[in-house]
Amino acid sequence: MASTMLSLASTTPSASLSTQEILKGKVRLGSGRVGTLLNKEKGNPFIKAKSFGRISMTAAVNVSRFEGVAMAPPDPILGVSEAFRADTDVKKLNLGVGAYRTEELQPYVLDVVKKAENLMLERGENKEYLAIEGLAAFNKATAELLFGADNPVIKQQRVATVQGLSGTGSLRLAAAFIERYFPGAQVLISSPTWGNHKNIFNDARVPWSEYRYYDPKTVGLDFEGMISDIKAAPEGSFVLLHGCAHNPTGIDPTPEQWEKISDVIQEKNHIPFFDVAYQGFASGSLDADASSVRLFAARGMELFIAQSYSKNLGLYAERIGAINVVCSSADAAARVKSQLKRIARPMYSNPPVHGARIVANVVGDPALFNEWKAEMEMMAGRIKNVRQKLFDSLSAKDKSGKDWSFILKQIGMFSFTGLNKTQSENMTYKWHVYLTKDGRISLAGLSLAKCEYLADAIIDSYHNVS
Repeated sequence: MASTMLSLASTTPSASLSTQEILKGKVRLGSGRVGTLLNKEKGNPFIKAKSFGRISMTAAVNVSRFEGVAMAPPDPILGVSEAFRADTDVKKLNLGVGAYRTEELQPYVLDVVKKAENLMLERGENKEYLAIEGLAAFNKATAELLFGADNPVIKQQRVATVQGLSGTGSLRLAAAFIERYFPGAQVLISSPTWGNHKNIFNDARVPWSEYRYYDPKTVGLDFEGMISDIKAAPEGSFVLLHGCAHNPTGIDPTPEQWEKISDVIQEKNHIPFFDVAYQGFASGSLDADASSVRLFAARGMELFIAQSYSKNLGLYAERIGAINVVCSSADAAARVKSQLKRIARPMYSNPPVHGARIVANVVGDPALFNEWKAEMEMMAGRIKNVRQKLFDSLSAKDKSGKDWSFILKQIGMFSFTGLNKTQSENMTYKWHVYLTKDGRISLAGLSLAKCEYLADAIIDSYHNVS
C-alpha cells in the first residue's frame, strides 16, 4: 500500500503543521480548509501538488498495487453450484456439477472407500512425503486397471505412470510436457468439450484447435466432420479424445467408429491423448470403458492417458489421478517418466497420499475390488434408470412429436439436452433448474421423483423460448 503523505513548505520556520491537523481540516489557508480541499480530491488515486500562498502541499492516498487486476468471471461449472446455493426455492435442482448423488440427492461415500480408510487406520500408516512420481502401489494398480495386468505395454514396462492431482492436474502435467518437448505442436479438442480443457492448454501455452464432434441436427455424433478435421490437422498433432462418456454430450463413437478414428490418427502420425474420467462409471464395466484406450495401445501407438478417480470411487476432494504415457520402448518410458517428475517438482513437488492409498487398497485387494465393481454397477444403474425415466416422462408429456430418443443413446452421467443458452436460462430463472449454459445436465444429480418436473421444465424451455 502507498501510505498517505503530506509535505508542507514555507518561507517561515514557524509554518510547521501536523499531518493530523491538516487531515482533520483544522488549518485555514486563505478562505478554505485544507481538509475540504482534500475531500474534493477523493476518487483520484493521487493528489497532485497544489500551492496555497506560501505553502506547497503534496498528498497521496492509499492505492493498491493490484488496481489493474480485473475481477475474474465465475467458473461456468462451479459457478452453477454457487447460484444454486443462493436459491431458496424448495423445487430447485442442481444438475450442473458432475458429482454422484443418491436417490435422496445426497452425496455418497462408497462403502468400499470407508473400508479402505479403516485399513489405513489399522495399519497406522504415516504421512511422510511421497516420491515425486507418487505412491508406487497406486501407480502399478492404476496402470493395470487401465490397460489390463497382462497387457504387453505393462509387461514390457513401456508405460510411464506418474500420480497426478486428479484428472485436471494430470492433464496439466502432460500439457507442460508437450509444451517443452513438442514445441509448436497443437492439440485438437472436440467441439464441444469439458470446459476446463481449453483453460489447461492455454495456461500451458499449448496451441489448440477444435474438431467437429456434436451434430445439433441429430443430437448425435458428427462422425464425418470429426474424421475430416483430424485428417486436415498438421501431421504430428495431439488429438484429445474422451475415453468413454464424452463430456458434455454423453455421445461416444461406436467400436467400429473407434477403429476408423485410430486408422486416421495413425495415418496422419498424430499422437492420441485420452482423458479417462469415468472408467467403470459409464457402463458399469471397467473393461468396456477402457476398450478405446486398449485399442490404440494394441496398435503399437504411443499415446497419453490422463486418469481420474473422482467419479468411479467418489474421491472428488482427494484429487487423485494419474498421467500415463505409452512409449515404444522401456527405455523411452523411463526417460519420459524422469522428465514428468522434473516438471512436477517445481509445480507441486509431490502428490497427496490419502487418495492414492485408497485406490491401491481397493484395486489391490480382491475382495474390496469385487465390492467396488458391484458399487460402480449400482451407481451406473441408478443413472441409467433416471435416464430412462426422464425419456419416458418427456415422451409422455410432449405432444409435439419430437423424438427424445437421443437421451437413451447417450451414456454416462451427462445428457446434452440440445437447449441453447436462452432456453437454459429459462430453466434456471423460471424452473429453478441449474445447468450449464450449453444445455448439459448431470443425471447424477437427478432423482426418479424429480424426472417429471424436469421434463416439464425442458418441454417449456424447448418449445416456448426461442
